[in-house]
Amino acid sequence: MESGRQRLHESKFVPARQRPRESCGLFAVSGHQEAAKLCYFGLYALQHRGQESAGIAVVDQGHMDDHKAMGLVSDVFPMQILKRLKGPSAIGHVRYSTTGSSILSNAQPFVVRHRNKAYAVAHNGNLVNAHTLKEELEKSGSIFQSTMDSEVFLHLFVKNLNLGFEEALKATVAKMEGAFSMVMLTSRGEVVGIKDPQGFRPLCLGRLNGNWILASETCALDLVQAEYVRELEPGEIIIIDHNGVRSLCASKSTKKSFCIFEFIYFARPDSTIFGRNVYLTRKAHGRRLAEEAPVKADLVMPFPDSGTYAALGYSEASGIPFEMGMIRNHYVGRTFIQPTQSMRDFGVRVKLNPVRELLKGKDIIIIEDSIIRGTTAKTRVRTLRELGVHKVHLRVAGPPHRFPCHYGIDFSTKGELIAARMTVDELRDYLGLDSLYYLSLEGLLESTGIENPGDHFCKACFDGCYPVDFDDNLSKLCLES
Repeated sequence: MESGRQRLHESKFVPARQRPRESCGLFAVSGHQEAAKLCYFGLYALQHRGQESAGIAVVDQGHMDDHKAMGLVSDVFPMQILKRLKGPSAIGHVRYSTTGSSILSNAQPFVVRHRNKAYAVAHNGNLVNAHTLKEELEKSGSIFQSTMDSEVFLHLFVKNLNLGFEEALKATVAKMEGAFSMVMLTSRGEVVGIKDPQGFRPLCLGRLNGNWILASETCALDLVQAEYVRELEPGEIIIIDHNGVRSLCASKSTKKSFCIFEFIYFARPDSTIFGRNVYLTRKAHGRRLAEEAPVKADLVMPFPDSGTYAALGYSEASGIPFEMGMIRNHYVGRTFIQPTQSMRDFGVRVKLNPVRELLKGKDIIIIEDSIIRGTTAKTRVRTLRELGVHKVHLRVAGPPHRFPCHYGIDFSTKGELIAARMTVDELRDYLGLDSLYYLSLEGLLESTGIENPGDHFCKACFDGCYPVDFDDNLSKLCLES
């Protein structure tokens, strides 16, 4: 069978969102009498990882209760709902879909009841063999309630329970392939954290006054004033109960595959992931970019919030002043009324407005974290030209995205990626730029500050070398919505 390293899953181009999205933020609490409220605040800190739906499941004296809905954390959990969710153990989830439709039945945590016990799971990532596993389970009698790959985990788990709780966990994880960090809650009050063998997605352990916390990022620990303990190891399963924390090692790869895009775009800058602070890493990317692609200009600027921290690094290394040439409107929500076709640029302008007096007649360097589909960048450059900006140079704090991601980011087809269809020179002309430069892959990896970075990161979206084979039929799991 042809390897996932060799196969590139391509499909007909479908217009899609202009910024990449990743599926989900996770938060879990064990042993705190206001676990649901802690989950609420933790999910608030992780809202950037998913704005589609939110959910919390809690356990109190053997009874599991949950609430989930479409929308932002603040909308999904009014105070009367939080008061209802009682118990000392809870898990929470914010979601942006990559596998499964954007509908309420796919919101998480996903809860099942089996032989007078209840189990809830929340998932960040993508199971690349989900379609195959689902077919096997359906042949043996499983009935699925959603189109999420996360549900596959619970079906496998309950079928393995005859092995005992811990062995069921290990046997289930051993069957799964791809990128997955998970938190699980049982009606007995156990909280479980799971990380795939290559460690694609971040998941860390924290402590708050003797109680244990799991979170996708350390910024969520900071908000609830929990102490960071450590990142879960690739392939590790931890079980938290009244006896404390115990660790199981289900399987471990000799090669790590941390998602490099977490540093470039996804994680909050105040988080520490994979042992490195995101803010400082992004600044280091900008400094390396200045070394690789110097150009004379009057100022360096980002488009908030993409590229801001790399722009600070570029300015610092080049000596060119950093300016906020575009001002962001922080009060534009997700439900903003979409403009008519005759006002098609209004949706962009309402979010960002230029400082005209600062930019007119200037040579400027724009720092972006990525160019995925190119439409937004083209509109922004055109706006700057109309203002009378003299020269526009674009520097990107990462290599060109030429290959689809099969591990939980929503640019899953090659046709969506403009750098896969154009050379750098062609893209420069298409965007209307005076110059365009992408940070080299070598520069990106070295500026993380991690020793032997080539052995630690998944770089498939840049180089097409997929660390885990994937199922070309994965999309079959996503039923018609």
